[in-house]
Amino acid sequence: MSAMNKSSRHMIRLQVNGQESEIEVEARRLLVDVIREDLGLTGTHIGCEHGVCGNCTVILNGEAVNSCLVLAVQADGAEITTIEGLGQQGGLHPLQKAFKKQHALQCGFCTPGMLVNAYDLLKKSPNPGREDIKGAIAGNMCRCGCYDNIVEAIEGAATELSGKKKPSEAP
Repeated sequence: MSAMNKSSRHMIRLQVNGQESEIEVEARRLLVDVIREDLGLTGTHIGCEHGVCGNCTVILNGEAVNSCLVLAVQADGAEITTIEGLGQQGGLHPLQKAFKKQHALQCGFCTPGMLVNAYDLLKKSPNPGREDIKGAIAGNMCRCGCYDNIVEAIEGAATELSGKKKPSEAP
């Protein structure tokens, strides 16, 4: 291996969905590729590879990011949550249940990114308004066009998680 090739590889440590991993990566390798190819977590989808579609969204150190725009070396030491990390012990996360109930899945390609962005929103704002929800998923493209069902699913999950009633359900 030449000196140039050797210096372009780096050992990184990641905590993904609670699992510690140490991986040797090329300096130019994208986080989305490491997640899918090295860690085998294929729920994080690759769409546009330009940060436009939102299909590769993950939580990186508490913030939703498009993993196609992050170099793996930039994530060294990071805590990452992918779609696979949302499920709860022995079952689905309330967001996943709500998406199923509201028929917000359609083809399912955008669903992981939508769910991760919704998860991020609900962590920061447990009882968001409809416009907040639309804003949170504005960076996710759904070609099936089931945005209304997705918004309703996120509203339903927020209600379940916060224990509060929707304004339309209030006495």
